[in-house]
Amino acid sequence: MLRQALALFAIVGATSAAASNYSATPASPTSGRLIARDIVWNCGPAACQGTTEESRPLVLCQSLAKRAGRIDSFLVDGRAFNEAELGQCNSVAKSGASSVQAATAQ
Repeated sequence: MLRQALALFAIVGATSAAASNYSATPASPTSGRLIARDIVWNCGPAACQGTTEESRPLVLCQSLAKRAGRIDSFLVDGRAFNEAELGQCNSVAKSGASSVQAATAQ
């Protein structure tokens, strides 16, 4: 019985999605809270941080770039986007200075 319970726990644990940690550094300093797609970004002077079970990092990066402007670096669980991935992310970036607090009012 214990063996069956452990097997069931292993299956349930393997099928549940684990949340990933995201960190982004916008080119323009931002601060405040921003909701973009399936993630809540908490932005400070150095970076924006967020956690979600969403499994499409490029989509999350692009949604942040649409609101905060060009992204200088983007990390998913400690793995940094390469130049090509950042280029794709920034292809949708808004131009000009950003205001995260204004974006949260939408």
